[in-house]
Amino acid sequence: MDAEAIREIFETFGPVQIRRMFGGQGVYRDGLMFALEASGELYLKADTESEGTFRELGSRPFTYAAKGGRTTAMSYWLMPESALDDQDEAADLARLAFQSALRAKAAKPKAKKAKNPSPMRKARKPASEPAL
Repeated sequence: MDAEAIREIFETFGPVQIRRMFGGQGVYRDGLMFALEASGELYLKADTESEGTFRELGSRPFTYAAKGGRTTAMSYWLMPESALDDQDEAADLARLAFQSALRAKAAKPKAKKAKNPSPMRKARKPASEPAL
């Protein structure tokens, strides 16, 4: 699925940015990833509050084969086929996914800043004599 097709699906939701990643594409709004495209399929961010909705729609989580043959599921669920052709439905689901992404961001601990950043190192003087 190309970036223009993705933008068209989410047109009613609003402007989105597409970034290539890991052989697929991340879909962002306001710098926050809420969807991903992999192997021609769109997946939407979900969490415990929204998974039930996706499950009721017959969706499934995005999975991939990890090292050692283990299958890993991510918190992105397949966008229902009906939403691919219905921009209003796509916008509703995108809002749900965006809210999940906002909750996930809010739950992450903020990075600590250094209290006293180290001063910049001075450049070394060139050696006056070669080392033996």
